[in-house]
Amino acid sequence: MLAIVMVIAGCSLEKKSALNRGLQNLTAKYNILFNANELLREKQEGYEAAYIDDYNELLSVYRDTVAKSDIPDKELDLVKAKANTIISVKEQSHYLGDAYLLLSKANYLDGNYFDAVEYANYVIRSFGKNAELKQEALVYKARSLLYINQPNDAKTALDSAFQNINPKKRITADVYATKLQYDINIQDYIDAEAMAKLAIQHSYSKDKELRWTFILAQLQELNHKPADAIASYDRVSKSNVIFDMAFNANLNRIRLEESQNGVKVSRLARLRSLLKNENNKDFTDQVYYQIAQQQYTDGEIDNALKSYRLSINSSTKNQSQKGLSYLRIADIYFKNKADYTGAKKYYDSSLVNLSPNYPTYRIIQKKSENLQVLADRLQIISREDTLQMLAKLDEPARLARIDKMVEARILQTQQVTAVSIAQAKGAININQSPQESMPNGDKFYFSNSNAISQGFSNFKRVWGNRKLEDNWRRSNRASSDITQNTSATTQIIDPDAVATDIVSNNNAAGKVTAGNYRQDLLQNLPLTPVLLAQSNKRMFDAYLDMANFYRDVLEDKKEAIAAYELLLSRFPNNDNTAAIYYNLYRLHSESDAASSDKYKNLLVKNYPQTPFAKTILDPDYSKHLSDEDTGFSTLYNKVYDLYAGKQYPQVIAAADALLAQYPNNRFAAQIYYLRAFAAGHQEPLAPFNNDLQQIVTKYPEDKLITPLVNQHLAYIGANQAELAARSIVISDREINDPQFTLPIVYQQQTEFRVPAEKYEPVADVRKPEPKPVEPVKEEKASAITAVTPPEVTKQAEVVTAPVQQPSKLPVKEMPSIFNMRDSTNYYFVINVSTGTTNLASSRFGIGQFNRVNFQNNTVKHQLKSIGADNQLIYVGRFTNITNVKDYARAIIPLMPDIMKVPKDKYSFFIITQENLDKLADRKTLDSYIDYYQKNY
Repeated sequence: MLAIVMVIAGCSLEKKSALNRGLQNLTAKYNILFNANELLREKQEGYEAAYIDDYNELLSVYRDTVAKSDIPDKELDLVKAKANTIISVKEQSHYLGDAYLLLSKANYLDGNYFDAVEYANYVIRSFGKNAELKQEALVYKARSLLYINQPNDAKTALDSAFQNINPKKRITADVYATKLQYDINIQDYIDAEAMAKLAIQHSYSKDKELRWTFILAQLQELNHKPADAIASYDRVSKSNVIFDMAFNANLNRIRLEESQNGVKVSRLARLRSLLKNENNKDFTDQVYYQIAQQQYTDGEIDNALKSYRLSINSSTKNQSQKGLSYLRIADIYFKNKADYTGAKKYYDSSLVNLSPNYPTYRIIQKKSENLQVLADRLQIISREDTLQMLAKLDEPARLARIDKMVEARILQTQQVTAVSIAQAKGAININQSPQESMPNGDKFYFSNSNAISQGFSNFKRVWGNRKLEDNWRRSNRASSDITQNTSATTQIIDPDAVATDIVSNNNAAGKVTAGNYRQDLLQNLPLTPVLLAQSNKRMFDAYLDMANFYRDVLEDKKEAIAAYELLLSRFPNNDNTAAIYYNLYRLHSESDAASSDKYKNLLVKNYPQTPFAKTILDPDYSKHLSDEDTGFSTLYNKVYDLYAGKQYPQVIAAADALLAQYPNNRFAAQIYYLRAFAAGHQEPLAPFNNDLQQIVTKYPEDKLITPLVNQHLAYIGANQAELAARSIVISDREINDPQFTLPIVYQQQTEFRVPAEKYEPVADVRKPEPKPVEPVKEEKASAITAVTPPEVTKQAEVVTAPVQQPSKLPVKEMPSIFNMRDSTNYYFVINVSTGTTNLASSRFGIGQFNRVNFQNNTVKHQLKSIGADNQLIYVGRFTNITNVKDYARAIIPLMPDIMKVPKDKYSFFIITQENLDKLADRKTLDSYIDYYQKNY
C-alpha cells in the first residue's frame, strides 16, 4: 500500500523526481518532438515541391518559401503549439532547448525571420553546452539573417559554427551549405566553390547532394574551370534528379563541350532534337519553353511567342511550367509589344498557375495591379522616341515614313476590329453550364489527367480563382471575393482566347483615325532646340518615374537598377545624376559590392556638396537635415501667418531673413512664392512679373510651385494691358482675378487673423451600436495605413522575449461598421497624428497643388478633428475609386514638400463619405484603418 502511495506521489506533475523527469523525457521526445519534426519535414517538402528554379541564374542553396502569406499556416501553428507545450508542461525534461529550436525553425519556414533569429539566440545563450543543438541554432540564425539582408551578422554566426565543426554530425553539411549561400550572396565564387564541395562531401541527402553539385558546376563555370564544370554537370544529368535539373545540366554540359571542341551546333537544333525523342513526351512543354527562351535571347520575338504558346498548349499537368510561359509572354507584351491590356491578362494568368512561393510572385502581383502607371510612362517614351526619330529625317523622307506609319495604323485597326467581331460571335456565356469532357472508356475520372485539366479550367472560367475552403459557393461567406474573382478571372486562363478588351483599349486611347494620327505626328515634331529639350525632359521624367516606381512600389531592385543605368546612358549629363548615383549605390549595396563602390566613388568625387554625398560621408547627416527641416518649417509657418494676416512688408522682411538663413532648403521656392505675392500687394506689374520669372528660372524642376507660377505668367500674358494699367497689381478688393487670389486657410482665429473660411465639423449621426465582445489583445501602438510617405522607412519589429504563449481558440470576428456602399463619393485623406499642430500652411500647399491640377475648384480640401490627437485633411470629392487613386499617386510624391509637419506624423488612406462620417474618435479611426487594409 505504501509503495502505491509513493508511486502516485512521484507521478505528481509539479514534483521534481527522477520518475517524473523520466516520464516527461519519454513523452516529450517520442510524442511531441517526433510529431512536430514530422510536421516540419512535411512542410519543408511541400515548399520544395512548389519551388520553381530559374536555371539561368545561380540556384538557391535551399528551396525555402520566399513569399509570406497573410493566411495563418495551420501546420506551422501546430508545431509552435507543440513546442510551447514542452516549454510550459514538460519543463523538467531535457528537451526545452529542442522546443525553442522548434520555434526558431517554424518561424523561419513561416517567414518570420526576426522571430526565428531571437529564438535561435535564446538556444545559443541558454543551451550552448549541447554542441549539436547550438550548431543547428547557429545555422538557422544565419539563414534567417541572410533573408533579412544582414550578411555581416550571418557571417558572425557562421564563424561561431565553424569553430565547432564535427564531421560526424549531420548538421555539418548545413553549416557548409549556409556558408555557400552567404558566399553566393556576396559574390565570392572562389570560396563558394570550396564550400559547395564540402557541403556535398558531408551531405546526408541525395537530393541536396545533387542540387549542390549543380550549383558547384555553375560556380566552376564562373571560376573559368570548364572541364570541372562538365564533370559536375555530367554527374547531375546521369542521376535520377528531377527532369528540369537533369535537362539543364545536360544542355550546359553539351554547350561547354562544344565550346571547347569548336563545334558549332546551335542550341535550338539540340532542343528541337529532344522533341523527336519519345522519352521526352511528358516534358514537351518544358522543351518548347527552352526553345522560346533561346529565340527571345536571339531577338526572335514573334517566334518566341509562338513557342511559349506551344509550351502552354503542351502542358497537361505541370501548372508551374504553364505559369512560367504565361509570365514570359506577359513580359514580352509589356516590354516589347507595348500592349498593356494583353500584358495584364497574361500576368493574371501567370498568378493563377504559379505557386505563391515563386520567388517573384509578389512582384508579379504588384506589377499586374499597377500596370497602368508603368504603361503610361512607356507610352510617353515610345511617343517621344518616334517623334525625335521623325524630326531627324529630311522632309521627303519624313513624309514617306509618316505615310507608312499611317498605313500600318489603318491595317492594325482593321485587323483588331475583325478579330473583335469574330470573337464576339464565339464568346462564352459564363452563365451557361460548362460541358466537361468525360474520360473515355471505363477509366476513373480522377485517373484521367486530361479530364481533370478540362474540369479545372472550366471551374476557374465560371467561378474564378477560388481559395480552397469550406462553403466556397456561399455568397455571404466571410471575406467573399466572388465579385472580384468572377469578373477578373473569367478569361484569364487563356488570354489568347479573348482580344475584345485589347480592341476597346486601343480604340479608346484617343480613337485615332488616319487623318488625325498624321496631324498629331506633324504638329508635335521637336524641330527646334527648345522643342527637342522639352521632348527630352518628358522622356527623362518618364524614365525616372519608372525607376522610382520599380524601387519603391514593386521593390524590384533588378529592374530599378536597369532603369537607372539606362537613364544614365541616355542622359549622361542630367541634373539628377547625383541622385541616380546614390540610388544605384544603395540598390547594389546588398548584392554587388563592386558596383556599389563604383557609384559611391563617382558620387563623392563629382558631387561632394550634394546631400547624397554628405549622407554617405556622414551617417548622421540625415538627422541634421531633419532638424534643419523642422526648424525651417516652424519659421515658414510664421511667414505664412504674416501673409494670412495681410502684413505684407513683414512677410518680405521675414522671407528674406529665412532665405538668408536657409538658402538651399527644399521649401525655398515656396518662400519666394509667398514673398512675390506679398510684394505684389505693394507694386505694379513689372516687378511682380519679374519675381515670377525668377522663380521659374531658379526652380525649373519644382513640381509644386513652378507649374502654378507658369499658370500665373500665362494669365499675365493674356491680360497684359489691363494688369499693366494698375498701380498695384494685386488688390485685396479685386475679386475678378482668381489667378492672383491665394486662398488663405485658417485653423483657428488669432489676434491678427480674420476667419475667411469656417469649417463645420461633420456631426456623428449614427445610432448607438452594441459594443462587441472583443478578445483580450495588446493595444495597438499606432495606426498603420496602406500608403506610407516615400521617405519613411519601414522597420521590422524585433521580438525581444523568446517565449511564445500557447495559441488560443480563434475568436469570431465581429462585423465592421464600415462598408463599400457609397461608391460615388470618395476622399483622399491625410491623417495627421497630432491635435495641436497648425495645419494651415500644409493645407495651403494642398490648395496650390489642386489649383494646378483641377480648374474651377472642382476638388477641395477640408479639415476634420478626430479626438484630441488626430486631424484629417480630406480632399475630394471623387466620383470613383480610379480617380481618387490617380490623385493619390500624383500628390503623394510631393507630400514631403507640401506638409509642414514631421514626416512620421502623417499618413494616407482613401475613404467614402459614408465611412468618413462615422469617424468620431481615435478608436473608430483605428477600426477604419484595419478595415481599409483588408478591403482596399
